[in-house]
Amino acid sequence: MTHPTAIKLRTKSRVLDVTFDDGSRFELPFEYLRVYSPSAEVRGHGVGQETLQLGKHEVRVTAVEPVGHYALKLVFDDGHDTGLYTWAYLKELGATHAAKWQQYLDRLKELGIPYPTLGVKS
Repeated sequence: MTHPTAIKLRTKSRVLDVTFDDGSRFELPFEYLRVYSPSAEVRGHGVGQETLQLGKHEVRVTAVEPVGHYALKLVFDDGHDTGLYTWAYLKELGATHAAKWQQYLDRLKELGIPYPTLGVKS
């Protein structure tokens, strides 16, 4: 398993910049991280229990807290702070960013929700 060698919170561009020891590097937008939070609040407790996150276009990360030697806890300005982003999950989010983001946009379109969904609370 790879581990991060650098983690930078870029508040102006609203991305978490993560570099791994295998040389891979990902710029993960805050909105993307919030929409795909690994928390039970977002993912639910099983297949089909996910909660579609809306109105997260302007969300910001206000704190990044290390959890042991295996994860980060991100604190978002909308009050969300229960997801633990393991190194493996951060790498997965980086490697699958384009596909996952398109799935999110497709889901919004399927439900007739315009993007960005500003001002809508989930």
